[in-house]
Amino acid sequence: MADLVDRPRNELTDAELERLEEYEFANGPMSVLQDAVQNGTQVLISCRNNHKLLATVRAFDRHSNMVLENVKELWTENTRNANGKKKVAVPRERFVSKMFLRGDSVIVILKAA
Repeated sequence: MADLVDRPRNELTDAELERLEEYEFANGPMSVLQDAVQNGTQVLISCRNNHKLLATVRAFDRHSNMVLENVKELWTENTRNANGKKKVAVPRERFVSKMFLRGDSVIVILKAA
């Protein structure tokens, strides 16, 4: 496998590219998602809009697009008091049964205990 990792991708055949992708999904950073799909474990996803998602991953692709189930979305909203002066951070959450998450909004993915 080391010979495929070190060669430029434009020099690889389609079969070699497929083998390399399978290897990278099983051993590289995408293995976190691969394990979550196979074992049905939850992951914690931090998104660009400062929301956190605790969810079960059903499917994903190389761009980190994901199909998620049983999603608990967590975020904080800053509100002002009656005078409009003081900000108060209010934690918010909601449940979404199924969600498609586009990969460009993902910052980091962590295994949930």
